Amino acid sequence: MKLRTTAAVGLAAALAGCTTIPSAADPISARWTGQSAGKFFAAYGPPIADTENGSATIYTWKGGYKRIRVPAKYAEGENGKRGKQIAAARTLYLRCQAEVTADSSYTIRSIRTVGDIPGENSKSYCAEFLAPETAQ
Repeated sequence: MKLRTTAAVGLAAALAGCTTIPSAADPISARWTGQSAGKFFAAYGPPIADTENGSATIYTWKGGYKRIRVPAKYAEGENGKRGKQIAAARTLYLRCQAEVTADSSYTIRSIRTVGDIPGENSKSYCAEFLAPETAQ
């Protein structure tokens, strides 16, 4: 009997780990899991492809295209003057790609970034674009 109880507790613990709970470490999932896929696509544009996966559909989405200019950086010279150039000016082309999994009721069950680059203010442009601080 102890073996059955221990097995049941172990199975319950294993199944509890299978739930989809967005974490603070993934602001995109926290923002969009449980929301309507229609709301996501209305805000950010239509998907470029979709694949049936049982009762779910996986949508491939690309967007957030943005070009920013990063000015040159200079060392600090004498008396507050600009010193030697230490980094050249450059242009960054920002973009994001994600896979959005929606169930048969068109509710987002998971969202996963598959193409992400550093953003203007963080390590993830997708997080900046798809889950801005003001959207919470």
